[in-house]
Amino acid sequence: MAMQPMPVLVTRPEPGASSTARHLAKMGFAPIVAPLLTIRTFVRALPGPETLRGIVVASRQAIPALPDLYHDLPLYAVGDATAAEAREAGFRTVVSAQGRAEDLARLIIDTLPKEGLPLLLATGFNQGDRLKRILQAFGFEVLREEVYAAHSVTTLPPAAADIIGNGGPGWVLLFSRETALCLGRLSRAMNLVDGFAHLGLAAISPSVADAVGDLPWARIRVAMDPNEKAVLALLND
Repeated sequence: MAMQPMPVLVTRPEPGASSTARHLAKMGFAPIVAPLLTIRTFVRALPGPETLRGIVVASRQAIPALPDLYHDLPLYAVGDATAAEAREAGFRTVVSAQGRAEDLARLIIDTLPKEGLPLLLATGFNQGDRLKRILQAFGFEVLREEVYAAHSVTTLPPAAADIIGNGGPGWVLLFSRETALCLGRLSRAMNLVDGFAHLGLAAISPSVADAVGDLPWARIRVAMDPNEKAVLALLND
């Protein structure tokens, strides 16, 4: 009798969730897509492209909110997934920092002169202040604009509750601290905490793992680099 593929719970928002699910299926896993955050893009007036020298983006969720008029401006992305999304959206000059927000700051500090027009930092609600402060400390003028908000779901999707509560082996992927906190909060509210004893956690960073470190995971693995490729590699260790 053929073994059933290992289920993997994908908790990240769309469109990243479906993309991750496709990669997991190619790896021989059984992806279960159950986003714990939804993204709402803000519609607002942004500075004209002629007033800016570039766009700084620390999350792929900001890309849909950026107007076509910005496509001739250079875009500095936190990582390769965000950079790929920007290119697909139509941005012609895209540079990836291949890391965290700190790496994105270092990329800009090392490659751009401090003098010039402002940089537009496109962020989520209540995000991006630290990155802005770092760049300003090195003499860059930065305009921070909140262009989207992430909202937690109010109850675990049935697919997520099923994999946690069914007692079988599997994995949970967590790509953000906000998602991790939502998972822990809702699992406690639904009395599902004991179910994590048969599940492994694959987390994108130590801070994400720490957010749910008090759950009784069967195993916890943390990616060496903060990107999807590194997270998925944890499943084959």
